[in-house]
Amino acid sequence: MKKIIYVIILLSVCFGYAQTKNIDSLTVALAFQKTDTSKISTSIELVEELYDNKDYNLALKYVLEADKLATKLNYIQGLSRISYLKALIYNKKGDYLNAINNFSEAKTLYSSLDDTLAIARINNQVGLIEISRGYYDQGLAHTLSAINELEKRHLEKELKDTYKGLATAYYNNGKYDKAIEFNLKRLEIEELSGDKNSIIEAVKNLAALYSTKKEHRKSIEYYERILMVNHSNNDSIRADILPKLGFEYVQFRDYDKAGLYLSESIDLNRRLNNTYGLIETLNNCGELNYKRGKVQLAEIRLNEANSLLKNYSNKTEELKNYSLLKIVDSIQHQYQRAFMWQGKYYTLKDSLDLAATNSKASNKIKSLQGIDLFNGLQQEGQVDGETVFTAEHPLLGDTKRKFDRLQIITYALLAAFVIVSTFLVLIYLNRERRIKYTIDLEAKTKKIEIQNKAILEQSAHLENINHIKDRLFSIVSHDLKDSLTSINGFIDLLKDGSLTRQEFDRLIPELSENANNASLLLFNLLNWSKSQMESLEPSATLFDIREVVLDKIKLIEHKLVDKQIELVDNTLRDFVYADYSMVEIVIQNLLTNAVKFTKAGDTITISNQINNGHSIISIEDTGVGISQPNLDKLFKSNTFSTRGTKNEKGTGLGLSICKELVDLNKGKIWVESVVNSGSTFFVELPKTKQETPELNLG
Repeated sequence: MKKIIYVIILLSVCFGYAQTKNIDSLTVALAFQKTDTSKISTSIELVEELYDNKDYNLALKYVLEADKLATKLNYIQGLSRISYLKALIYNKKGDYLNAINNFSEAKTLYSSLDDTLAIARINNQVGLIEISRGYYDQGLAHTLSAINELEKRHLEKELKDTYKGLATAYYNNGKYDKAIEFNLKRLEIEELSGDKNSIIEAVKNLAALYSTKKEHRKSIEYYERILMVNHSNNDSIRADILPKLGFEYVQFRDYDKAGLYLSESIDLNRRLNNTYGLIETLNNCGELNYKRGKVQLAEIRLNEANSLLKNYSNKTEELKNYSLLKIVDSIQHQYQRAFMWQGKYYTLKDSLDLAATNSKASNKIKSLQGIDLFNGLQQEGQVDGETVFTAEHPLLGDTKRKFDRLQIITYALLAAFVIVSTFLVLIYLNRERRIKYTIDLEAKTKKIEIQNKAILEQSAHLENINHIKDRLFSIVSHDLKDSLTSINGFIDLLKDGSLTRQEFDRLIPELSENANNASLLLFNLLNWSKSQMESLEPSATLFDIREVVLDKIKLIEHKLVDKQIELVDNTLRDFVYADYSMVEIVIQNLLTNAVKFTKAGDTITISNQINNGHSIISIEDTGVGISQPNLDKLFKSNTFSTRGTKNEKGTGLGLSICKELVDLNKGKIWVESVVNSGSTFFVELPKTKQETPELNLG
């Protein structure tokens, strides 16, 4: 790597030395040449070398001397090239009017020589100047008139600047498809030249254009392409691109990828002390976090960005920051603060809009002045001496009168501009008052809308609670009432002495069944109502699942004997990480269901096994099984129940509760069943604490 760097430095020194040597040799040759056209050619060659070497002051000195000689000799070819070079030099020195004037003279001279390529180059240069100054319509008109000639001759060096200028003009005119077209053309040329900086610039422009068009997948493709470029300034490039990539993935709703890029961006921009990149990243982190439901973390990121913006002016990110803070505070019901951010947003936006309007009006006057000058002077012939706007070189004849008239028009336009600006300021001050009133009115309206929304949500919640209450009362008034009425009737008969000993012994199993049904019903009702009210929170611990199974088997032993069902316990000692009481409820419901839907001679088998870091408990029976239509109804929030093999009733709540409790403990529950062959219920529970990975976003 060091050898490569040394070679590059050596080549740069040699190239610089070669350029200097060439300039020196041309200077010496010029001093000894005769005063003829060859001297003008040498002068032009020397000026071109100095221009390429960015020595514009010395280049201007020699080109003015060459102009005097060419004028004296009436050497039209030399004068045309000299005028073109003067225009280029004046443009580099920021002298817009002299640049346009000399382009006009050069165009007139080249027109007399019928040099279409030179005319195309002049139109192209004028167009690029106008575009660089923000006069996009005028710039497009001139540059587009030249592009066919440049493309026909495959002048790639000039075309890449032309494509860049056209892409800029179309972008600022809102014609994004055309801007993409010319950026792609520019990129094709830049890739042939291998200039990494220019390639990155073109690719970045394309990514930004696709982002503007909301084609986020395309934008992501181009931004990631930049990251693959092997560049010496790789960290700075990544610091610039990573926040933009994170933003695109947020809009693409791939929050995991967005988090990874923004996490790296925060670390990198903090390390490089890149305040601009850090602000952009923090704003994008704020948007990502509130969209992922992490509102408090979003607020922290946005507040940090807001603090940095107080000492670092970036109006675009400041507007975005105000907008996001308003959203975050609205989500947290901090309406007063949300209204404050909304006010700051519109105040800044209005001031930027007003400044843009005034700037556009001022630029329009200057643009018209320059274009009128170019269009007017290009019809004039070559004049004696140097035609620049200085005391030493005044304009002659009609050109001077035209310039004087132009100055009067300019002063009149400037006076009109001052008057219009005064009116605009007065209108702005009055508008500020109206805006404040409108913002206050909008804030009150928004507050009422938010309150109405909260009332509607509360109403829906109360309606849901009311529905739960109705369902609860319905079950209590029918199913629980039947069991209690039966028990009460039995007690009345016993109290009145209406039962014989034999009748008493015969009715005891029925009484026991009714009591068990009532107990199970109350057990499920209480758990179901708690889950519907959203008050259940698991308290996970590590415990042996076999202990739970053994305890619950004891509760159903009398039912097993009564229905003559065999229970096979194949469970082994195995630890799970879950809420003990919730798992008890699930196992009890599943065992009770198994007994309910088996008949005399059937078997219930309980087993457990380890699978991929989880414990799976299975409760298998050889009972009546479940039909496919009924399988589809299991575990749903709407209750569903069928009678057991001895006509046992149910509430339809048991499996719904099981599903909710297993989900709360990050587990799974499912069933496999064949009609008349039996059913197997499976419960999968974690063996260790389940962590949700959090990305480091700063």
